[in-house]
Amino acid sequence: MERIASRQNPLVKRFRELARRRAVGHLLLDSEHLLLEALDSGVALAAVALADSLGPARLGDLDRRARAAGARTVVVNNGVLGAISPVRTPSGVVAIARHAATSLEEALARPPQLVLMLGGIQDAGNVGAIVRAADAFGATGIVAAEATADPLGWKALRGAMGSSFRVPIAIRQSLADAVGAARVAGLKILAAVPRGGRWLHDCDLRAPIALVLGAEGAGVPAAVTAGADEQITIAMRERVESLNVAVAAAVILYEAARQRAEPGTSP
Repeated sequence: MERIASRQNPLVKRFRELARRRAVGHLLLDSEHLLLEALDSGVALAAVALADSLGPARLGDLDRRARAAGARTVVVNNGVLGAISPVRTPSGVVAIARHAATSLEEALARPPQLVLMLGGIQDAGNVGAIVRAADAFGATGIVAAEATADPLGWKALRGAMGSSFRVPIAIRQSLADAVGAARVAGLKILAAVPRGGRWLHDCDLRAPIALVLGAEGAGVPAAVTAGADEQITIAMRERVESLNVAVAAAVILYEAARQRAEPGTSP
């Protein structure tokens, strides 16, 4: 196996650059779980760095699988691993994956549409959790507006646990333009609001829909909320002001999956 022991190696510098800022067309994957999810999903890999502390058996297995997928694999010591991994306690596996951008049209295309539109959700952990819930409950696409944390950044990818490879995600979109495109495509626009909307359990979520979610503080922009076909609210105790946006997304998506499930099947 190829070994790298210097932090000045060009490949190490490439990993470090991606940890600081994602480059168009590439993703930084940190963890063995994400690497395996990428391999199982057919994601193209450019390079995989494996810690020598993983041990011969795991090293050999991951090396074989990564090279079979066309990746360059290298073994690194803990010092180099600490330089290329963006997390405080590195998992022992860091990879660079190739990624083709998803267009807004692609994110809206798969019927019957259940598309999430994220407006101003700045916490990458929340964005990753939303992507994971979207995958779990059958969302057909995700649109991340400009002010939303990058769903394909390393922190959001870790939170999504591999779901980012299975759900079409269009990024850096204008929320107003995305809502307009969804309307032209025949989708019903729903805006999630903490109070004053129609109760979630009274909403029909079986038709093609685009669900707009905003940051916990600011919420969905007023212009989008006012122009939505329907505002929806999750019923909860009065003393609770609001839910974490990722939790709210999961609750709404579960209800949509329940309504869309075939009789006799689970959501």
